Amino acid sequence: MEKDIYILAIESSCDETAAAVMKNGREECSSVIYSQIELHKLYGGVVPEIASRKHIEKINPVIKEALKNADKKLSDIDAIAVTYGPGLVGALLVGVAEAKALAYAAGKPLVGVHHIEGHIAANYIENKDLEPPFICLVVSGGHTHLVKVLDYDSFEIIGRTRDDAAGEAFDKVARAIGLGYPGGPKIDRLSKEGNKFAIDFPRAKVDGNEFDFSFSGLKSAVLNYLNQSEMKGIEINRADVAASFQYAVIDVLTQHAITAVKESGLNKLAIAGGVASNTSLRENIEEACKKEGIEFYHPLPIYCTDNAAMIGAAGYYNYLKGVRHGLDLNAVPNLKIGER
Repeated sequence: MEKDIYILAIESSCDETAAAVMKNGREECSSVIYSQIELHKLYGGVVPEIASRKHIEKINPVIKEALKNADKKLSDIDAIAVTYGPGLVGALLVGVAEAKALAYAAGKPLVGVHHIEGHIAANYIENKDLEPPFICLVVSGGHTHLVKVLDYDSFEIIGRTRDDAAGEAFDKVARAIGLGYPGGPKIDRLSKEGNKFAIDFPRAKVDGNEFDFSFSGLKSAVLNYLNQSEMKGIEINRADVAASFQYAVIDVLTQHAITAVKESGLNKLAIAGGVASNTSLRENIEEACKKEGIEFYHPLPIYCTDNAAMIGAAGYYNYLKGVRHGLDLNAVPNLKIGER
């Protein structure tokens, strides 16, 4: 019988300080997340300097709790995985420095993990039968990608946003209609009270690649609608605005993803990233997949937002592939997917 592999994973790319212990890449032994959302709400978004300082304060207690909850000591761990990009440079540096210190002190291998590859790997935790190749739609505050997952460590980007990420558009529109931060969950909730067909917001088509996305025009259309309504003294139904905007985003995401799967011939679609926890997006894609006979995979909502369990899952497969990093590992805020 093969030996079980335990990975201690650390995630600090934005405003969540997280640690987890993962067994064989797909079984969560523990997962601890300290969220800074309430702190950053005061400023209407993430303040990088504040995020970095809070990571420094919380990272040791979070790691200790993760080990305790897993009933493991550092000596029981086979490798330490850490997000080293992309993300906020100061926040990333806290996690990377911590991982390097632990790896050095305990004499454990260090495995750097790409944050987006971690989001994709979140699907392996809940879906034990999912294996590459498949298409993955990654939708978050900073990224909107269509990725062909060729293997656990091999990725091909077939579509990406040319401007705003979908999550970024959600936050900006939420701010414009007075919902505040974080915008995605608030628009998701409010949209359930509105009519998604009330306002016909545009869907952008991008020249050169049918799978690329653009959301800046949609964001501008919403702002123009709000400004013109105010100038004309027309009462604004915020629920209708939220529902119509969200439907425009979801419509494009779904169409692109389904078309990508059909053209790839893979017949498997997964979603990942913070926006993948949006209930309407999940329902819309699931319905489209059933109609087209496509197998649909998605993580639990807790694995869609930033967490360390997904980093442990990706780190496990990197570890098996022989990926090792030295103590010169640095934060790479603009790290491209597939880079090592």
